[in-house]
Amino acid sequence: MREPVPGPSRSGSVILDLGPGVGALVLHAAPEMDGREIEVSPLGGGAPAHRTHSRVRPRETGGETRYAAVYPQLAVGDYTIWKDDVTPAATVTIEGGRVTTTRWPG
Repeated sequence: MREPVPGPSRSGSVILDLGPGVGALVLHAAPEMDGREIEVSPLGGGAPAHRTHSRVRPRETGGETRYAAVYPQLAVGDYTIWKDDVTPAATVTIEGGRVTTTRWPG
């Protein structure tokens, strides 16, 4: 069964759970990545069971549309962003109480 693809997120439609020991990640991507699932995992925790995924979606903010995958609740630490099942694309550090933003490499 295929998951339905939601439309663009409106301002205020994503809730981020931030606090001591918990941060969030916003991974900006190109429009052609719309609908792609991107996985992240704690550094060294590359097994699929330890990965979290999010779909790149259009995000409407400030009168413009940007594309991003949002990971709303990640434990503090270093994470691998996965290009595919076996290829790391980048690493990022999540800090407690903060939203970390980065761009898809390339």
